[in-house]
Amino acid sequence: MSNNRRRRPPHQSHHQIVMENHITTRHRKKFWFAFFVLFFFWYMMLYGYDWSSIPGLSSVTHNQSDDDKNQEDSLQSMESNPIPEPRVVENNREIPIQSSDSNSVPESDNAKNQLENTATPKSDNDTVPLPQDKNVTVVSDESNNYDPIVEDLPGLEKEMEPSLPKEEQKQEQEQEQEQEDKAVTERTTQKPCTGRYVYVHELPSRFNHEYIKECKLLNKWHDMCQYFVNSGLGESLGNPQRLFLPSGWYITHQFSLEVIFHNRMKQYECLTNDSSKAAAIFVPYYSGLDVSRYLWDSDKASVKDSDSIELLKWLREKPEWKFMNGRDHFLVSGRITWDFRRAVDNYTEWGNKLMVLPESQNMTMLTIESSPWDKNDFAIPYPTYFHPRTDEQVLEWQNKMRRQKRRSLFCFAGAPRPNMEDSIRSEIMSQCSAVPKKCRLIECKNDKHNCLKPANVMRMFQNSVFCLQPPGDSFTRRSTFDSILAGCIPVFFSPGSAYVQYLWHLPKDHGSYSVLIPEGDVKRKGVSIDSVLSRIPRSRVSAMRERVIKLIPNVVYADPRSRLKRLDDAFDLTVRGVVRRVEALRKEMKEGRNYSGAFDSESSWKYYTFGTTAEHEWDHYFKRYR
Repeated sequence: MSNNRRRRPPHQSHHQIVMENHITTRHRKKFWFAFFVLFFFWYMMLYGYDWSSIPGLSSVTHNQSDDDKNQEDSLQSMESNPIPEPRVVENNREIPIQSSDSNSVPESDNAKNQLENTATPKSDNDTVPLPQDKNVTVVSDESNNYDPIVEDLPGLEKEMEPSLPKEEQKQEQEQEQEQEDKAVTERTTQKPCTGRYVYVHELPSRFNHEYIKECKLLNKWHDMCQYFVNSGLGESLGNPQRLFLPSGWYITHQFSLEVIFHNRMKQYECLTNDSSKAAAIFVPYYSGLDVSRYLWDSDKASVKDSDSIELLKWLREKPEWKFMNGRDHFLVSGRITWDFRRAVDNYTEWGNKLMVLPESQNMTMLTIESSPWDKNDFAIPYPTYFHPRTDEQVLEWQNKMRRQKRRSLFCFAGAPRPNMEDSIRSEIMSQCSAVPKKCRLIECKNDKHNCLKPANVMRMFQNSVFCLQPPGDSFTRRSTFDSILAGCIPVFFSPGSAYVQYLWHLPKDHGSYSVLIPEGDVKRKGVSIDSVLSRIPRSRVSAMRERVIKLIPNVVYADPRSRLKRLDDAFDLTVRGVVRRVEALRKEMKEGRNYSGAFDSESSWKYYTFGTTAEHEWDHYFKRYR
């Protein structure tokens, strides 16, 4: 018998040995049960909880531990899959962008500072820049079958990681922090309201609040009352599927801007009751709600001009009007300019004639889409679903969009326009459907209301690198600002959709944040959107996307019940633009110059955008009757 065989001690019975083994087995089972429970909770805490929701922790957890690895992986991916050099086609003649004179609409300081402080990542592959100050179209090489986006999906997901060296990233962050600190210091040390006072007319309630009281009459098909709660923001959206943030998101209607702006104005830091001190005078007339009652109701067409005519009569009789004959007055409308430009007295034609009345020609009219051919209306952003209460909410959302994985190259949400001969939407939808692995599509059908659900649209935008923004019934779309909010690079097919519209809110260097593919190239030349977008160098895409994310404060309207401290939102930039415009008009009046005769109204889009009315390569986009 082997000496290694265990012998039972003489004093230990068989029953005792069995009990001892049983106890040992029980302890072992308890140990493994406790181990698996602890492992489960550790795993859930590490991967199941969104640590980025804790302020100040998101950038640390994402950047510090993974910077070197992601940068190395990105470089290895580029080396193993070199991106072919794209070809650039330019017009035979280059027209430089000239700086505006004192009469043109100035670009906001905020936009300038952000543009100056945004470094453009460079790499060996980034050999050709995207169009910036002139119309440059990137053309795909159909003979080249290489597709860098689809063949390297992990590389596509990494495009959101900046490719700048660490030193340049550090310098950029220091510059941005310095600019923010400077802005805060200026607000707290100097006289903040000098030259910024705004006087608000106390209008009879029939011109604003009574429209909201009769909200059920504003739309024949939908109950609009739900959109005017929470100071015009609409009902709280919540955070379905963790797409958004825990607060700050609302079901905001695209035509509710005048209500939001008025409530935001009530929180403006430089209001005055003395109109003689005012740099500008605000008229809180809800013109969009007024005209919406009659747009589709021919039985009431004869009265759709009545309130606008009565309002202008009321203004003419006020002493504030006489000082500059209304040139220091401004008004915000929540609808596009074409709803107020009925040029004939036939009431059955579309819209009213608010903006063609003589008094309106002196005022600054702010709309969500302006006319390229008129001097006195200017576009400001559509309202989005995001209305932050604090600067921290904005920064948290920006960081969330920086981390967002983008699994589709491009996407489109919209409906075709079969009755519009020049519309390219059908071609866009056809091209998108042809590459389902690279393009996502939400077709807006009345029977499904897919596009009316914010979660559907925002989820698709957040998961796409590029968002297509073709014209619809008019030049512009709310979708443009939803895509910027989602960190999705907008792709335009006409400069009228943004470049000549939102001069106070978007950079003049349109190539830094967007792509322009001429609509004629898509409709008549068969240019492939997929090919154009696929051949943009990844480093350039990353830089553009970062620029888009930095634009988010410019295009959101903060919650009217609060006030941002460090950041300027769309409201702040709008008021600044109006004040500067009125200041220029006041100076011209003192000098006896005629502002109206400086340029022909048909060339307004050129004068305000480029400071000149000379022939331009975009002229064909703005022929009066296309």
